[in-house]
Amino acid sequence: MRTSRHRHFEGTRLVVASHNPGKAREINALLRPFGIEVVSATTLGLAEPEETGSSFAENAELKARAAARGSGQPALADDSGICIDALSGAPGIYSARWAGEAKDFTAAMARVKNELDTLGVAENKRTAHFVSVLTLAWPDGHVETFEGHIDGHLEFPPRGDKGFGYDPIFVPKDHVLTFGELEPAYKHTISHRARAFAKLIAACFDGARARDSSIGPV
Repeated sequence: MRTSRHRHFEGTRLVVASHNPGKAREINALLRPFGIEVVSATTLGLAEPEETGSSFAENAELKARAAARGSGQPALADDSGICIDALSGAPGIYSARWAGEAKDFTAAMARVKNELDTLGVAENKRTAHFVSVLTLAWPDGHVETFEGHIDGHLEFPPRGDKGFGYDPIFVPKDHVLTFGELEPAYKHTISHRARAFAKLIAACFDGARARDSSIGPV
């Protein structure tokens, strides 16, 4: 049940503060069962703010606040990334930056493999987890922030083209397929983003769940 310390989302329209098409699609799919009209920051022509935060939470908040101010509407931002244990948590908040300005995640995944190989990390020691922090911001400056994560390990070469980013090398715990191979509808039930989203819904939407929602367990 929603507690008084959380603000209830009353609207029917929400800006997704992301210029990443794959991420925007996932958020749109998660919101669709709740009858919320979603519009992306790209569609509105909003500038992409520089991610100067030192954590996922700080970056999610600055993106959500910027989109809420720029649009005059509530905005939802995600900051997420992959944290690799053998690389001391890298790339972490720099996950997108490892792909460069061209957003070349094939090159980013090759960099991950090269760094693990250089360190001599055994295949059974290549553990990692994805983190997603969602921040819902209102134009008046109020924000609500929620975090989700999922453990797993890395496998090479990359497999699957159903996801985006580092999905083709990430195998979630107790699974054999990569995020890139899993059907999107199933991925939405177990992913780091879905887990953060479930917390958001429970806190800001009266804990209600749409009848056909595919949100998985927190």
